[in-house]
Amino acid sequence: MKVLYICDLFPYPYNPSRGGFITNRLKILQSLDIDFDVYGINPKDSFGIIFLKRFLSKTSLIDSFFEVNGIKYKYKYYSRNIIDILYSEVLRKNYQIQKSNEVTSELLDGVKYGEFDIIHAHGMYNPPAGLVAKLLSQKLNIPYVITCHGSDINLEMPKAKELYIDVLENAAKVIFVSNALLNKAKSFGYAGENSVVIPNGIEPDIFKPLDKEKIKKELGLSKKVVGFVGGLKKVKRADKLPDIFSYITSIYDIEFLVVGDGELREDIVKECKKRNLQVKFVGNVSHEDVPYYMNALDVMILPSRNEGFGAVVIEAQGCGVAVVGSSNGGIPEAIGDGGVVVEEGEDFEKRFAQSVMKLLENPIDGSYLRKRALGFSWKNTVEKEIEVYNEVLNKFGGSNA
Repeated sequence: MKVLYICDLFPYPYNPSRGGFITNRLKILQSLDIDFDVYGINPKDSFGIIFLKRFLSKTSLIDSFFEVNGIKYKYKYYSRNIIDILYSEVLRKNYQIQKSNEVTSELLDGVKYGEFDIIHAHGMYNPPAGLVAKLLSQKLNIPYVITCHGSDINLEMPKAKELYIDVLENAAKVIFVSNALLNKAKSFGYAGENSVVIPNGIEPDIFKPLDKEKIKKELGLSKKVVGFVGGLKKVKRADKLPDIFSYITSIYDIEFLVVGDGELREDIVKECKKRNLQVKFVGNVSHEDVPYYMNALDVMILPSRNEGFGAVVIEAQGCGVAVVGSSNGGIPEAIGDGGVVVEEGEDFEKRFAQSVMKLLENPIDGSYLRKRALGFSWKNTVEKEIEVYNEVLNKFGGSNA
């Protein structure tokens, strides 16, 4: 079996950890001796956009490939100018079809007929990798599978429902990382008859219990620690972290640890200082260093307004740390009985803080959390995806792994 991977999210030289959930899958596929090529979809920006990005201190990707952790990501491009950006917001469906056709033509220049058995697209963003997979599938006469990860369905699908439904319905199989995400797609008109739910995974050898007290001491922490790990943006409800922290400190003498960065960081830091909260901000850290900080926590929080699955929950549980999370997206599925889920509604931040305090008073056994997390290893995830490939290929008369 040879798989053609097409991705909307992928690593590149100045952000090698981006799309880590793709890299982790491919590492397992490689260890199982399954052959694949992987392509990332990226815009080839006009001079006007490049100039604007430089002014905003952002970078355009111009390389032909990038290798990370032994996985070679090749890049295929579509043209983009300032008018395209405006056009994409006004006539999204037409834009996505046009740009997906460009990428498909680029891919067909390098992909030989009969070279691949199946196409696996990750993401339905802008333009959707899933649409490129559909167009390639028609040209190469091989089936395609799509994995939907979260904001592609929650945020992008409502803007072009007809197009998304067509791409999803015509796939041999659509994988969703949570039942909540599948149900969201159904709410937009997708039938779901070709769907399957396979959660994202974790690396058990990386996300494991370490010496909590030693790490706390190294970080200058001496009390119970409640922490947040993720992007400091509104979708994560990071804007409400000072409120949640304040409610907790009105009852408990607690320290807080925030791992991550984002557009809200400056405002959050100012608000925490204004309220005299004991918060340690460490910014972005490498994927490999995340478990170090997670192990300093007594409770991790994930109050997101939306979440495809919430793999960070499983990562924390892998480190023996219980989680309090919102009831949004796939978070309840990720938490299971390894923490507390807080329903949306009035006084959310106060009720969320109360749940954190209850968990501090009645902690969940770390070894139990670890055992639960082991069921979500990347190996398990990939083995289930290979089962999907074989099911599809049996149906379409192709080769098996």
